[in-house]
Amino acid sequence: MNVKKRILVVDDEPDHCALVQRILERAGFEVEVAYDGRECLQKVKANPPDAIVLDVVMPELDGLVVCRTLKNDKAYCHIPIMMLTAETSPVTSTRFSRDRGTYAEADEFLAKPASAEEITRTLNHLLDR
Repeated sequence: MNVKKRILVVDDEPDHCALVQRILERAGFEVEVAYDGRECLQKVKANPPDAIVLDVVMPELDGLVVCRTLKNDKAYCHIPIMMLTAETSPVTSTRFSRDRGTYAEADEFLAKPASAEEITRTLNHLLDR
């Protein structure tokens, strides 16, 4: 029996969530969405996903805080996190830091707009690790 991998897509832009959800569902994933960092953390704690696609710039809790929170929690640090964001200037490899010194380590990083192929290839790579 082939069980679909469950992905949590987190972005405060509903249109972008819907686009990424369609891409991932077409690739055979089960997708859940969250529209801010707090909702993301609640959903992860209620039912941990196999991976997270996470925007950086969001109100209240941004993706950097969410990523750091999850990666510093023994119960959730194993969940692969792919940052998918338009905030590209301060990015080096998969380590995302802002000029003001904020730091979070994601497992992978893609700049918006990313193609459907880039998103699915990167996510499959993360899940195969």
